[in-house]
Amino acid sequence: MSGPLSGVTVLDISTVVAGPLATMHLADQGANVIKVEPPGGDINRRSRQKVSENGQFSALFISTNHGKRSIALDLKNPDAMAVFRKLLLKADVLVQNFRPGATEKLGIGWEDVRKINPRTIYVSITGVGDGGPYVRKRIYDPMIQALSGMADIQSEQTTRRPQMIRTILADKTTSIFAAQAITAALYAREKTGVGQHIKLSLLGTMLSFLWPEAMMQYTVVGREKTAAATNAGPDLVFEARDGFMTVGTISDPEWQGFCDAVERPELKQDERFATAELRNLNSTERINMMAGILREGARDEWLRRLDQADVPCAPVLRRDEIIENEQVVAMNMVQTLQQPFVGEVRQPTPAALFGSTPSAIRGPAPGIGEHTRDILSEVGLGDTEIDALIASGAARAG
Repeated sequence: MSGPLSGVTVLDISTVVAGPLATMHLADQGANVIKVEPPGGDINRRSRQKVSENGQFSALFISTNHGKRSIALDLKNPDAMAVFRKLLLKADVLVQNFRPGATEKLGIGWEDVRKINPRTIYVSITGVGDGGPYVRKRIYDPMIQALSGMADIQSEQTTRRPQMIRTILADKTTSIFAAQAITAALYAREKTGVGQHIKLSLLGTMLSFLWPEAMMQYTVVGREKTAAATNAGPDLVFEARDGFMTVGTISDPEWQGFCDAVERPELKQDERFATAELRNLNSTERINMMAGILREGARDEWLRRLDQADVPCAPVLRRDEIIENEQVVAMNMVQTLQQPFVGEVRQPTPAALFGSTPSAIRGPAPGIGEHTRDILSEVGLGDTEIDALIASGAARAG
């Protein structure tokens, strides 16, 4: 069955993670995503964790590009750029994450593209925006964690030393914001008949993402309060006798259930923990007390008791345990597919499951220029023209 974005064509000239992951989400939802990459291949093909016999695939590339088709074009070559403009005539969406001003120099900035195809939705993803004093800085995820407050939120509780989250959160969050914005723009185009320019920055995305609870102290103007370390919540990882676990005791019934599960009913009468507000105010004492209790027992037994008491709890899984976890397996949250030149690979099942127009992983990640000939044929080029482009280095076929 067709996905909800069946019939939508997306040109993806982005690289790294935010743009490619956004367009992969669209591919999972049925869009025809054409990855336009240089003849040498996307930089992420050569990133850490190379996994293929032919050197074209890394684990990161597979996990941000499955389900796409690839055409390899040298966009600095006039002949290749002429072909790219033909692709634009049929494109619904163009996604790019070049540094501000770079696409204009190539002749494919927003104003250029809207003249070629006014229905195109043009998506620009930048680090910090297309203006301001930081506009020329080279930006990666750690810079955004530093600027957005994420490192401060993660500060070590006693020393207040800022800490980074050990995943590229800004890039991945921006990919979700971008995919949502694209679908909103496609809906708007149904009413207006024309495309528009969507601008996203990793910094703006992270501020929006973090704001609700992380910036509570700064929401009301004139009533700002200095945010405490780990203001978004204390560390809720507890060490049992044989493993790690987490427990949530926000509501009164949950706290009372915890006290029953660990056979400490007297804690229900402890005035320091009598209400949610007091438990939060005295969180250090409460967490230390809980840690001392849980350290004395086996993890699975604690989890069994807490489940019986309807207290939120879970084992803290190592990454190798996730793929075998009973809930993950029961809901088919991770699936396998065959990746050419690699073998069987795991990928997460698309998170949004549609009832009538299903999302799905629609194919492996493409090789460099794997679909160059097919795509060039689709825009009207004959075999002789295609051969000439490839021979000149303007294009590459896999």
